[in-house]
Amino acid sequence: MEIGRTARKRRAILRAATEVFLQNGYLGASMDQVAARAAVSKQTVYKQFEDKERLFAEIILGTNDQLVGGFVQAADQLDGATDARQALREVARGFIEILTQPDVIRLRRLVMAEADRFPDLSGAWFERGFHRSLVVLGEAMQGLADRGVLRDLPDPTLAAYQFAGLIMYKPMNQVMFAGTLAKPPVDELERIADEAVKVFLAAYDGDHT
Repeated sequence: MEIGRTARKRRAILRAATEVFLQNGYLGASMDQVAARAAVSKQTVYKQFEDKERLFAEIILGTNDQLVGGFVQAADQLDGATDARQALREVARGFIEILTQPDVIRLRRLVMAEADRFPDLSGAWFERGFHRSLVVLGEAMQGLADRGVLRDLPDPTLAAYQFAGLIMYKPMNQVMFAGTLAKPPVDELERIADEAVKVFLAAYDGDHT
């Protein structure tokens, strides 16, 4: 029972701290705020997490599995696909939906804001999250190339980065600079995703000679 209560308190602290950091940034957040929002004592917070920096790192790195899981699920659309355009369209729409979620945008903005203060942490977040996701996507794209659906890919991970860049550039910059509420409507996001696939296939379509 004690272990169960401890685990519940830890989850409550992590949820509360996530909101506090996203709302106030690292410097503006305090352990007092976290304790109050989690409805626990500050002593309990420090018992679970040695200091604010450790708590911050736990939150940032703890988001990676969820993000990567979403990307991997989207990339699974390529498994066994014979129609590159349709499969990549589904992947593009899945990626753009994940990347423009308000909490993902807020977290990305927070990591970028604190990158100089915590370069190792932000670097780990990138490597274990976004980069890892695109390595998986590149491997799935290589599967398409092996079946002749795409052209040969000299660097599958680079191809995945190129694909992601076509999808991300406009909507991500829009919400990063103009605010989360500036997210384009669904039909515009789908148009961006579909046009990204057209440009990507102009370079990599296996039907082209």
